[in-house]
Amino acid sequence: MAINIGLIEICITFILFLVLLGFLHHKKTPKYLPTNWPVLGMLPGLLVHINRIYDAIAELLEASNMTFCFKGPWLSGTDILITVDPANIRYILSSNFDNYPKGTEFKQIFEVLGDSIFNVDSELWEDMRNSSHAIFSHQDFQRFWVNTSVSKLNQGLVPILENAVEKNIIVDLQDLFHRFLFDTSSILITGYDPGCLSIELPKVNFSDAVDGVADGLFYRHAKPVLFWKLQYWIGVGVEKSMRRGIAVFDEMLEKIISAKREEIKIHGICDSEGEAMDVLTYYMTIDTTKYKHLKPSNDKFIRDTILGVLIAAKDTTSSALSWFFWLLSKNPEAMIKIRQEINNKMPKFDPADLDKLVYLDGAVCETLRLYPSVPFNHKL
Repeated sequence: MAINIGLIEICITFILFLVLLGFLHHKKTPKYLPTNWPVLGMLPGLLVHINRIYDAIAELLEASNMTFCFKGPWLSGTDILITVDPANIRYILSSNFDNYPKGTEFKQIFEVLGDSIFNVDSELWEDMRNSSHAIFSHQDFQRFWVNTSVSKLNQGLVPILENAVEKNIIVDLQDLFHRFLFDTSSILITGYDPGCLSIELPKVNFSDAVDGVADGLFYRHAKPVLFWKLQYWIGVGVEKSMRRGIAVFDEMLEKIISAKREEIKIHGICDSEGEAMDVLTYYMTIDTTKYKHLKPSNDKFIRDTILGVLIAAKDTTSSALSWFFWLLSKNPEAMIKIRQEINNKMPKFDPADLDKLVYLDGAVCETLRLYPSVPFNHKL
C-alpha cells in the first residue's frame, strides 16, 4: 500500500512535536525560570515581561543565586550569561579585564558609536581612557563644569520652574533634566549651546534621536542578528528609529566639527589662564606623541569620540536626577533632611563644601542602587 504524505502534513506533525516537546520542557522547568522552548528558546518569557524587564531580571537573578544563563532562539547567537555576583563582576571588569574584549558582535550591536571608547579594545581603549581621564579630572575643566552648570541652572532651569509656578503649569521634570544635561553637556563637550532649556521648550531632535537609538540597541539584544539587520536595511520597527537617529547624529556632528576646525584655524586655541577648553577642541589638538593611537585629524574618529561622550553625559545623569527627585517626592522626610543639611553646612554654594553633604550623598547613592542609570554592562 502506498502512503502519500504531503509537505503540509509533515509541517503539522513537526509543529505538534515541538509543542509537545515544549510542554514537557515547561513541566520540568522550575516556576521561577522562563521556559526554554524548542526553536524559540526563552524569548517568549522575555517578551511577556518586556514592559518590566529590569524588575523581571532582578527577580530571576534573586531566585537563581545571582547568575543565570538566558537561552535565545536556536542559531541566533543570543545566549547570554547574566550575573550580579560581585565576585564575577570583579573578575570580569577588573582582575581579568583583558580576557573579556568587546569583540565583533558587540561592535555590530553598538555600531552607531563607531570607534568611541565604548566599542574599542586594547591600546586604543587605553589611550581613550587615559586621555579622557586627563581632561575630566583637570581642575580647570572641573571649574568649567561647575560654572556652566550653575549658569544653566540660574538662567535656564530656575526661570522655567518659576514660570510654571506663576502660571500653574505642570512640567515634566524628566524632560527638563534631559534638556538641562543636553545644554550643559554640549557646552562642555563641543563649546556650543543648543539652547534647549528655555521657557518655549523647543523640540530637541538630538534628544529624540538618542531615545530612538537607545530603544533600538536594547531590542537588538533580544533579536537574531540577521533579523535586526534586515529590519535596519528595510527601515521598519525600532530599526527605523535607529536609522533616523544616526542621520540626526551625523548631520549635527558634521556641522559642529566643521565649525570647530574652522574656528581653530582662524583663532587658534583659546587657552586663557584658568579657562578650560571644551572636549572637542581637546581631542582635535591632542598630543599624538603621548596618545599614539588617537586620530585628531580624522573627522570620523572625532565624531565617534564626541558622540559617545555626549550620550553618556546626557542620559546617565538626567536619568539619575529624574529618579532622585521622584523618590524625594515619595519620601518628604528625606527632602526635609537634605534641605536642613544644605542650609547648615553650605549656606552659600561652594563646590569645595560638597563633601560635607553626607546625607545628600547617601540619598543619591541609594537612588543609583534602586534605579541605576546603566543597569547592564554588556561584555562578550
